Amino acid sequence: MSSLRFAAGLALCALAGGAWALSEFGIEGMGVVSTPHSEVRGAVHPDGQRIVWGSTDRGGGAGGWDLWQARWIDGRWQQPEPLAINSAANDFDPLFSADGRWLYFFSNRAGGQGGDDLYRAAVRADGSYGAAENLGPGVNSRGDEWAPTPSRDGHRLLFASDGFGGAGRHDLFVASWNGKAFADPKPVPGINTAQDEFDAAWLFDGRAIVFARSKNVADDPIRLYIAQCDGDAYSQAAPLALSFNTDSGYTLGPALDWNKPGELLISGSATSPKAGKMDIYRMKAPAATGKPGCGASATSK
Repeated sequence: MSSLRFAAGLALCALAGGAWALSEFGIEGMGVVSTPHSEVRGAVHPDGQRIVWGSTDRGGGAGGWDLWQARWIDGRWQQPEPLAINSAANDFDPLFSADGRWLYFFSNRAGGQGGDDLYRAAVRADGSYGAAENLGPGVNSRGDEWAPTPSRDGHRLLFASDGFGGAGRHDLFVASWNGKAFADPKPVPGINTAQDEFDAAWLFDGRAIVFARSKNVADDPIRLYIAQCDGDAYSQAAPLALSFNTDSGYTLGPALDWNKPGELLISGSATSPKAGKMDIYRMKAPAATGKPGCGASATSK
């Protein structure tokens, strides 16, 4: 169940903090996006004029976990509001497609394949959203699917699942667009272990990948890692260089800003600046020194 994912994260006030420099990162939308509540996985539309994120406990939504949006007005994020596509169930992990036409997310609303399913909603010309569309059995199982991440060309979908086999617990998979749906998910090469791997973002079209790992996401800390593609698989995963990304903390939800591809949004809890339990931060995207070939694009090896 999706409630397992952040069971430990609700105790963020107990996180151990470390030394940091102001130039290392910045908080996103203090008081608007990042608030005293828990905000996770900020997704900026390619036009840079809106940001959508998920919250587990912010009041005013439809119920459960909700998707929220703010708009870029006069040089800052303003007008936060819950999205109309929210349900009374959990709606979470948003990300826009690179062409701005779709908003991807997961939900455990009625009518899915089981557990948390992957959905998308069309982004209309007037800025509103179409109806939520289940992505179907090609990527949705009886288990839980999280963090849908379309490739830049739209031909691949990166996501996490505990329902398609794999190395154990949640693993990362890549599905391909077959003209009608995303299907035929394959494990991301070199990443999956007996632990939980989830919440992934491709850097430079898959030459590198940033992802979350936890021994047990329901009970243990969550840490972000980066791995480079050697041409066939990702190798030598190492903790993402960020002062509050510690082995005793909770850092997750990486998302590349399509509007500023050199910048990465992540979720966690820094000592300062700090708005609440789980905030959204912006940092420089780490270097991608790997090769193509690990499944991020249709032209990959």
